Amino acid sequence: MHTHAESLRAPTPGRTYLIRTMSLMSAYVLVHAAAIAGLFDGVLGQPAGWAVAALAALLVAGQIWATLRLMAHSDEYVRVIVAKCFILAAGATMALWTAWGFGETYAAAPHLPGWLVYPVFWGIYALVSPFVRTSH
Repeated sequence: MHTHAESLRAPTPGRTYLIRTMSLMSAYVLVHAAAIAGLFDGVLGQPAGWAVAALAALLVAGQIWATLRLMAHSDEYVRVIVAKCFILAAGATMALWTAWGFGETYAAAPHLPGWLVYPVFWGIYALVSPFVRTSH
């Protein structure tokens, strides 16, 4: 049973992260759903199209900020685990993206749009997370 005092407590870092991520990624999905629906067709290829690109990038930056805030407001154990996962995912993503880029240059691999690096990063983060168990 929850008491009144429990309901007045500040949200945990994990809950705050979840709220921030859900808010930012919902907006991210809405921007891209609007683009798919053709709402931005009039600005695509025009200088105003950069506003759509900047908005999408800002939402990505906001979600990365939310992750950094999670680390800053969590205890030492969670901070180290999240940081390790983040670093491993970033390194693996850079290595994979570099390999693919050289594949495009030297082996005629098909071009991949640069924005794919963000979902690839989080996919790799999800893959490495179960294996990061200690803070040392």
